[in-house]
Amino acid sequence: MRKAEVYRNGILAGILTETDKRTYVFTYDSLYFKDITKPGISLTLAKEQSEYTSEHLFPFFYNMLSEGTNRVVQSKLLKIDENDFFGLLLATARYDTIGAITVKEIMLWK
Repeated sequence: MRKAEVYRNGILAGILTETDKRTYVFTYDSLYFKDITKPGISLTLAKEQSEYTSEHLFPFFYNMLSEGTNRVVQSKLLKIDENDFFGLLLATARYDTIGAITVKEIMLWK
């Protein structure tokens, strides 16, 4: 299982999880959810208290990834399988992204 904090303009908005069964879960942080001045992170992930689940990485997050040759180059440089979309998201969306969203891995101890 891998987890990441999702930030909107530097404020924790929610948690994105890739389960061991390769499903994805997104939940809004309770403080972010309760703040009526904070919008949803995307139109497809509207601000809801229930969790979102998907068998594929949510399109909103998938579209934050590089495409084509750029993805191949990133994968080789970062030594990440180019089909490991969650891994690529964790490696490339930490600091500087187009838009307001950043994604930071939560290190889980075993």
